[in-house]
Amino acid sequence: MQIQENISLKPYNTFGIDVSAQYFARFSSLENLQELLQNPIVTQNNHPFILGGGSNILFTKNVEQCVLKNEMMGIECIHEDTDNYYIKASAGELWHDLVCFCLENGYNGLENLSLIPGNVGASPMQNIGAYGVEIKHVFHQLEAYHIYDKTVVTFNLEDCAFGYRESVFKQKFKNQFVILNVTFKLPKKPVFNTSYGAIEQELKKMRVTELSAKAIAQVVINIRTSKLPDPKKIGNAGSFFKNPQVSKFRHHVLWEQYPEMPAYQVDDMHYKLAAGWLIEQCGWKGFRKGDAGCNPLQALVLVNYGNATGEEIFDLSTNIIQSVQEKFGVVLEREVNIL
Repeated sequence: MQIQENISLKPYNTFGIDVSAQYFARFSSLENLQELLQNPIVTQNNHPFILGGGSNILFTKNVEQCVLKNEMMGIECIHEDTDNYYIKASAGELWHDLVCFCLENGYNGLENLSLIPGNVGASPMQNIGAYGVEIKHVFHQLEAYHIYDKTVVTFNLEDCAFGYRESVFKQKFKNQFVILNVTFKLPKKPVFNTSYGAIEQELKKMRVTELSAKAIAQVVINIRTSKLPDPKKIGNAGSFFKNPQVSKFRHHVLWEQYPEMPAYQVDDMHYKLAAGWLIEQCGWKGFRKGDAGCNPLQALVLVNYGNATGEEIFDLSTNIIQSVQEKFGVVLEREVNIL
């Protein structure tokens, strides 16, 4: 495999940030990966940086590590039992291509996750989710290569320690594994999740009388395209912040002051607030300074209008966090990975 030098990463991150990698290589198989990891160039600056779709990262500086782009491909149904299909997808596949594969072949369960940018390999790392469904709800297992032990390890649901946009790969095992493939367990008997108000409204608007995975997928696509800018046109990484979770008492205090504030009960003691609403109330929606801005349609999305630097986007996010904390006493957490 060819290792390139001083490669711009602008085409490889959806924010469109123009930073460079000192070394850059691609791998499309486990054998390719193993060969690259034996090269001293790849390991000379600590661990290599594994790059997937670049849809959940903000580059604020040039990358001194060797960047290895995962281009492992393949999707197939590897097993079925009485209740479920087991769909295995290689980590380099585009996530939405996997969703489309499942829709076309009659496999239900991923339709609420339509049009999420990025690759399959990132889905368990982030425990991606949308409209009431998260990866943990459909996850079966994954295979990952340990960079230092040089072994392939299988992780089941419990091993991944999924949380809200969290997993063991972002915490305990950060920078130790390369995810090779992910297997999803999809129910043969459809269980459609339309509990989010926006989905129900769009279903009525589309005059859908009979629920199906394809109909829900189209609804989700319609909603996402109406609110979120296309990264091919305006640089962004989707939702930049996590929806914050607060105590029942803190929610009550805020609700008394802001009765129109959207909130979702997580359990008996916690509520989740809408980060986009909090940001909008602080006046950031549609804000722009230079080429760094806050999307005018969805305040949760920070955008690069052309030539913003990663530092400018990061500074904007810092200012937003500070203003939300000052107004509401709530600390927002970035969902996007900062490098």
